[in-house]
Amino acid sequence: MSGLRVAIIGCGKIADQHASQIKRVQGAELVGVCDRERLMADQLAERFGVARSFDDVDALLEETRPDVVHVTTPPQSHFDIARKCLASGCHVYVEKPFSMNLQEARDMVAKAEEHGRRIIAGHNYQFNPEMIRMRQLVEKGILGGKPVHVESTFSYSLGDASYVKALVGDQQHWVRSLPGKLLQNVISHGIAKLVEFFDETEVTVSVLGYTSAALRDLGEKEIIDELRVVISDSNNLTAYFTFTTQIVPPVQELRVFGPRGTIVVDGLHRTATAFTPSNSEFKSFLNFFVPPFKTAGQHVRSACRNVLAFMKADFHMDAGMKNLFEAFYRSTQNGGPSPISNREILLTAAIMDEIFLQLRQGRAQPEKDVRPGLSMLAAPEARA
Repeated sequence: MSGLRVAIIGCGKIADQHASQIKRVQGAELVGVCDRERLMADQLAERFGVARSFDDVDALLEETRPDVVHVTTPPQSHFDIARKCLASGCHVYVEKPFSMNLQEARDMVAKAEEHGRRIIAGHNYQFNPEMIRMRQLVEKGILGGKPVHVESTFSYSLGDASYVKALVGDQQHWVRSLPGKLLQNVISHGIAKLVEFFDETEVTVSVLGYTSAALRDLGEKEIIDELRVVISDSNNLTAYFTFTTQIVPPVQELRVFGPRGTIVVDGLHRTATAFTPSNSEFKSFLNFFVPPFKTAGQHVRSACRNVLAFMKADFHMDAGMKNLFEAFYRSTQNGGPSPISNREILLTAAIMDEIFLQLRQGRAQPEKDVRPGLSMLAAPEARA
């Protein structure tokens, strides 16, 4: 790609990661940054050598004429800012969570289609090296057919005691203003990994959620930090999603089960491991000796790939972000498919809406909450 002009709206902490990875994409130029707190924009511009900084979105769009805008503001403002950027002729990258609800997501996607622009959700974890490796294994036929079952486990640390106390003690904390509170800010990464494997636009969702004992001991009753979700479609593909703040050590894992093979992706250690009959089934006592060695060999090869990438100065904590930026930018220039389709964006939003709905209605009990026919195409009032 060449001559791609990029801007960032929202200059908080996450914007530093965006600016850093934009700088790594060959042919992309960061031409402007914007924040309603001008000092935040000025400081980001100074840190990353950006020529222009603004405190007004209209001025940024008019004076820098970006091809792509990254929206890294709080999620409550994503809808209005994204629509404004699309109307100005920009492609838009929206940091997660993509929207406050499914209706906003549908409107944002429709606006992009209306103006012939691309819009994408910031599900960068899907483009980490281990996830790219997983797709290569799928393409090689490791699963032996279409997936039968998928599991995504997403651990999240509440941080030190001071952070937890601030969250619990402040009724005006920004997390509490989200419809899904803490969950809405983080679970889209894990849900999106599952949605990638669903071909259907209609799924059934069952939810169990509760406040952990750790938060209850601090007096917290509203914030749910333990979540279990079961998802299925008419093709009998099933998926489990686990969100937890209590598992130690933390787990960031994706398991894809097929009719003749399984792939396990470890996001914390950047490994993708394949299990097939040829490397897992042996007669007699060999079954207890050979498969562990074969699995160990895959882990050694993963470690070697990671070391080699590190030695080539191509091993970065935010590698998935850079990979997603690059793929999205390329799609805007050559007209190829977007790395994350509108269907995936909308189905992720639909599932999240359903999770929060069941939790709000107090229906988060496995025997009561199966809601057939959840669809990203259905109007919200039809599901209330």
